[in-house]
Amino acid sequence: MSSINTEFPLPLRLAEAIANPLFPRIDTALRSGRHISADEFEQHSALVEYHQELEIFYGRYQVELIKAPEGFFYLRPRPSADIGTTVLSELDMLVGKVLCYLFLSPDRLASEGVFAMSELQEEVLGLADEKQLLRMVNSRSGGTDLDKKKLLEKIRTSMRRLKRLGMITPLGNSDKFRVNESVFRFAADVRSDEDPRAVQLRMIQEGEAIFHDDEMPSSDSLFEDIEEDLDEEQLELEVEDDLQR
Repeated sequence: MSSINTEFPLPLRLAEAIANPLFPRIDTALRSGRHISADEFEQHSALVEYHQELEIFYGRYQVELIKAPEGFFYLRPRPSADIGTTVLSELDMLVGKVLCYLFLSPDRLASEGVFAMSELQEEVLGLADEKQLLRMVNSRSGGTDLDKKKLLEKIRTSMRRLKRLGMITPLGNSDKFRVNESVFRFAADVRSDEDPRAVQLRMIQEGEAIFHDDEMPSSDSLFEDIEEDLDEEQLELEVEDDLQR
């Protein structure tokens, strides 16, 4: 005798959402911790269309489907979530906060939101305390040239991780990238009378490791891929097919 409970049929709208050809890709991306913004037009449109239905769907896994004020979607696990979670490293969070700072800067409008890896590295080194940065790489760092080289490599590693989370989009085969709205996960809480960019800068300089809802869904492949990149000493931003789809 079957143990499947068929007393409560699947709501039609939820059935439509799950039957959507885009759903497997959306579901895999969200469960891996990815943030889906309007730049991924088809997937984002599907989430907008079926947001309420998919909230119910993910709620059964003790996970919330969040639509941020900036419009991007992501999953926020509850303590009893049935899927794995991970927490970003201190350096990951710092790089994310600097990306948010760049997103808020006037330069973003002038450059159409496009920045180079060298610009990001300069901002990280210029805005944050160098000793604190080096300690993130090596607790016994003496500030040697080798330590500084490792720091730049670690910043690139953080960028690859944030890329996979949907925070940035690489452009072509260059080291340039576009900062996405989802970096507002790293934004400081700002009162109405405060300058958001000034608050963000203060948070960076004071070393506040703020990441709203810091636990996120995880996928083993997210971090395995990063380790493979390091093994191959592939330090440039990579362009993956899934970001071009």
